[in-house]
Amino acid sequence: MVSRFARGVAVALAAMVATAAAAQETSTNQVAAKTAWSVFEDSDPRECWAVSAPTETVNTKDGRVVAVRRGDILLMTFFRPGAGVQGQITFTGGYPFAGGSTVNMNIGGSEFELFTEGEWAWPASTADDAKILAAMKRGAEAVLSARSSRGTITKDSFSLSGYTAAVEEAEKRCK
Repeated sequence: MVSRFARGVAVALAAMVATAAAAQETSTNQVAAKTAWSVFEDSDPRECWAVSAPTETVNTKDGRVVAVRRGDILLMTFFRPGAGVQGQITFTGGYPFAGGSTVNMNIGGSEFELFTEGEWAWPASTADDAKILAAMKRGAEAVLSARSSRGTITKDSFSLSGYTAAVEEAEKRCK
């Protein structure tokens, strides 16, 4: 169970990340592209992030593949020095997650859990961020499985090709 304080911090972080995602959609501030990953930088507030869209998405309901409308599906690693955010892993599935649900993240057989709030998901702690970041640097693919508020099960696969270079570039730009 997530404490009220942790939930408040998580909501604040989600708001910051939402700003980053919106900036990406309208931004001309892309500073690098590293294979499947892009790096963005903003100055007010100072923030940098590595971001990728999935290489494959599968949506199922009652065991059958279904077509569903989803917004942007993004996996990001976020740096915001003014807020003490260094390597925050964040995922948006393009839909509201089921209340109280979690997102399962699998990287090369290692399983991680992300907590959800609205359309956003992230690890419970900075220690978990660090473990996931290390696994993403070593891995070839991250697969995120989640459940929407409408009961659809989603499975999004992200290539980790270029992840290490992208996240190191984002971190360097926001030290």
